[in-house]
Amino acid sequence: MGIGDRGLLDWLDDASAERGLYYANHGDGWDFWSYRDLRDMVLRTAAALRARGVGDGDVVALVQRSGPGFAATFFGALAAGATPCTIAPPFAFQRADDYERHSAHLLSTVRPRITVCDVESQERVRKIAAATEVPEPVIYDELVAGVEPLDGPLSPPETALVQFTSGSSGFSRGVRISADALRANLTGMRRWLGCTPEYPAISWLPVHHDMGLVGFLLNVVTTGFDGHMLQPDHFIRSPQRYLRRISEQRIAMTAMPNFGLSYILRRVRPADLEGLRFDSLRCVIIGAERIDPGVLDDVHALLGPYGLDRGALLPAYGSAEATLAVTGLTPGEGWSTREPDEGDAGSLAGTAVVGCGRPLEDRTVTVVSEDGDALPDGQVGEIVVSGVSIADGYVGDAGSGSLSGTSIGDRLRTGDAGFLRDGQLFVIGRLGDGLKVSGKMVFAESLETLLHRRGIPERRVAVLLGVRDGRPTGVAVFAGVQDGWRRAAHEVLSEWLGDAGLLAVEVPRGGIAVTSSGKPRRRVMWKALCAGAYEDTTRPLAPEDA
Repeated sequence: MGIGDRGLLDWLDDASAERGLYYANHGDGWDFWSYRDLRDMVLRTAAALRARGVGDGDVVALVQRSGPGFAATFFGALAAGATPCTIAPPFAFQRADDYERHSAHLLSTVRPRITVCDVESQERVRKIAAATEVPEPVIYDELVAGVEPLDGPLSPPETALVQFTSGSSGFSRGVRISADALRANLTGMRRWLGCTPEYPAISWLPVHHDMGLVGFLLNVVTTGFDGHMLQPDHFIRSPQRYLRRISEQRIAMTAMPNFGLSYILRRVRPADLEGLRFDSLRCVIIGAERIDPGVLDDVHALLGPYGLDRGALLPAYGSAEATLAVTGLTPGEGWSTREPDEGDAGSLAGTAVVGCGRPLEDRTVTVVSEDGDALPDGQVGEIVVSGVSIADGYVGDAGSGSLSGTSIGDRLRTGDAGFLRDGQLFVIGRLGDGLKVSGKMVFAESLETLLHRRGIPERRVAVLLGVRDGRPTGVAVFAGVQDGWRRAAHEVLSEWLGDAGLLAVEVPRGGIAVTSSGKPRRRVMWKALCAGAYEDTTRPLAPEDA
């Protein structure tokens, strides 16, 4: 039987000495931190923050990799009556200048009372903090050195988390999530998945991203089951290590974007799986980006012979403004695909959309027209979410030093396009990443899915759509272009964009602008294109593969 509603710090009262968090180390081993050990770290961190002048409702910024120090800082901020805010460490960005711009914007927005970082991040963050006139960062170990823990947590803050959006549409926005909203979302996920302390989980997701933070770390700790955590680069170097841990520890739950599944397919062969079993997995949550049904089929074909149940693959949908989870498939149900109504917007032949399940309890999802009217099943429009766990709003203007800001309201207009079928949500893509062709919308994510099926790997191509110099235009941005890619892109884009102008932009590998969670920043690249930033590497997208 699953565990129901729990406060964010209730676990401190019954912290287990047997269960806790396992962190992959730099060898092939794992370091264990029991919840009892973590409780002591949390209360010591809370005392240290108060001693540094952190007061009720102040923001504590975390610039740390996943580790016991991150967990202690996050829950320690709450126990000190402060609001934690997670910011990506430098490893999440390939270019130093991109990281500095991104982090400077985030620090300027929240104006933290203190920034807690790890040794790896300190010098970079110190430089950015000085430029933005926020306090110099402190390393976690120095923060807590010699500090005696509080006897217990202080009153929790009204705003329990500032979670930044991915920034795929421009600069990231700081979302104010109340303690009630965060608690409601964790409870909803717990009941959706049937979480109990007997079900161990594993993740390689970065904890600065809401899927890794709320969906994994906070869910694991507040429920009290064993959590096994790798760094993202551990997974990139060896997805086999991640899969071995699932088999050896009889892991029941994990989560990742579509990209993670695609990466496993590229790097893992049946010979790597000999002796492994995946029949313990009951929940593989897939979200954060559009899901390719071909990838789901291929993952089941790879891991099914070793025990993975097709019903364990659980496509889901969420957003930072909804705290995280909005919809998800029930474990064991089995995913399906549907297409919008005949001739409706977004209907690309051969790109049936994966269902992302039904709303979690006390949430409602509708699809509306441009005028805000509810649309019937099968018609594409904007996804609107209402009910519990909607965020309070966005953080106020940079420099205000306040968490006040824009209100989101009871109905969250997500800016995502999708449709409903029999109560299940099917997500197509961002409304701002589409182009109307012959009266119908075509979405960049749909075209990228077709390009991936033509053999162009994810993160190596991005499609941009818009009107440039008065003409509808489609652009394929290639990162380290290879033979055959231009031809494939021309075939796909010319088929679905009609008379639109077609361009190719070639950047070095790693040159596609992405968010800290790896999503293409299409609107940022579109603005750069129109401003002439890619002038030297832009050319017509021709049918020949020159």
